[in-house]
Amino acid sequence: MPISPVLDFAMPFSGARWFDVLPRSAACPELSPKVLLHAGPPFRGAPPAPVINSAIQALLFEGLTSDAAAARELLLRGEVKLQPAQNHRVATPLAQVVSASMLMLAVERQGEICYAPMIEGSAPALRFGSPAPECLQRMRNVGAWIESSVLPLVRDAPVAIDALIRIAVAAGDECHARTSVANEALVARLRGLDAGGGARLRAMPAFVLPLLMAAASAVMRSPSCDIEAVGGNGVEFGVRRRGEREWRQLAAQPPRGSRFDGMGALTPLAAIGDSAVIDFCGLGGQALSAAPLLAAEWSAALPSDALLRRQSVLDPRTGIVDPERILGSALAPLINLAIIDQDGAAGLIGRGFYSPPVELFSRAAGLTQTK
Repeated sequence: MPISPVLDFAMPFSGARWFDVLPRSAACPELSPKVLLHAGPPFRGAPPAPVINSAIQALLFEGLTSDAAAARELLLRGEVKLQPAQNHRVATPLAQVVSASMLMLAVERQGEICYAPMIEGSAPALRFGSPAPECLQRMRNVGAWIESSVLPLVRDAPVAIDALIRIAVAAGDECHARTSVANEALVARLRGLDAGGGARLRAMPAFVLPLLMAAASAVMRSPSCDIEAVGGNGVEFGVRRRGEREWRQLAAQPPRGSRFDGMGALTPLAAIGDSAVIDFCGLGGQALSAAPLLAAEWSAALPSDALLRRQSVLDPRTGIVDPERILGSALAPLINLAIIDQDGAAGLIGRGFYSPPVELFSRAAGLTQTK
């Protein structure tokens, strides 16, 4: 029996395919090496500590400076600029910033190509704002392996993203907070990957997440989507409407959910990450009805309508968040996000969900000019 459009969580991603891996310098040649791309809307003040940590790591990765103190000075003096990644068709997870030579996964859908940076593995990791020096070496090692062993397979046989999503959702993963099933489906579709390579990718269950982010960004570039960019920068959460250069942004709160053992006393950072694009395309927080284990984990914090929220905020014809339905229902989308330490020392401390203010989606919401 055909899946109804309302319940086909993969419908918006039809036609999206992972087809390439390339450095940011090749994907965005217009950007100077002294520009770093960050998640969410532009900063209207100082970036939070995890983003500063990631920016310092990026400058070291690029060889633009040789030590963390000198990198911090470059940032403080304004010699290195931070810009919203989604202004350049890039979606970056959490606190990770994207520099010129970092590898990005390229996804195409209906002529739209969007990108997301490759991640280097589990914590400590750049996306959690870690200052740990081993993150950079892991990024180099993983990148070299992807280019030599995985990229030829992808170029030879691009991977359909909607197929991964259907397998994952059927197994109880909502493709944002839980991605291990989608990642396993990705390994299965990389024909020619040897056993060692398969084991290496399985050991990084979040590797598939940037692919889902890039695919969702491409979906949001389609004419049927009224919101072209969405995300948090750790201070504010914002959206950019179709045809506008400016972001609408308001102060953000930290995600609510569950903390890892020993992390309950730490102060969480406000919502951060471009991975919100996944939830705006009907997965993540809008797919909690298909992820019972996750919904049970957060049951004490979730709103009473959480499993039905998609019906209030998504256009049933497209499966994409519709601002008019948000305003009409006075309900905002739920966005599943990792919780990271505000001070940038502990990194990942839990996982949960965030719901932005409804007024953010009004045409009357304030605009912030961006370059």
